Amino acid sequence: MSYVPKGELTIQTLAMPASTNANGDIFGGWIVSQMDLAAGVLAKRLAHGRVTTVAIQSMTFLKPVHVGDLISCYVTLMKLGTTSITMRVEVWALPAEQSNPYQVTEGVFIFVAIDAQGKPRPVPKKDE
Repeated sequence: MSYVPKGELTIQTLAMPASTNANGDIFGGWIVSQMDLAAGVLAKRLAHGRVTTVAIQSMTFLKPVHVGDLISCYVTLMKLGTTSITMRVEVWALPAEQSNPYQVTEGVFIFVAIDAQGKPRPVPKKDE
């Protein structure tokens, strides 16, 4: 766990009461969906078009997220393959009455670039 977010800030949102679990904390599935959206934004930009999530290679929940926390998703490109894009996503929370965010989750997401028929297609190289 780091003390400074790594990657590009891709999404920020507030954790709301509708996304709580039975303990009153934010449901882990909601956090995963935010991470998938954040990684998808960068994947779509890198692929110059449509992408689909094919795997979550790893996922670690470090601390709970609470209602009212400002959630920030940071994305780092790990690997650009022929048709795939692998990214690391960190989620940081900033509680309403605090000024220091802390890391709550991290994971590795894999996307594949697809064409209009949903078939894999090449990902443009960074210099294209």
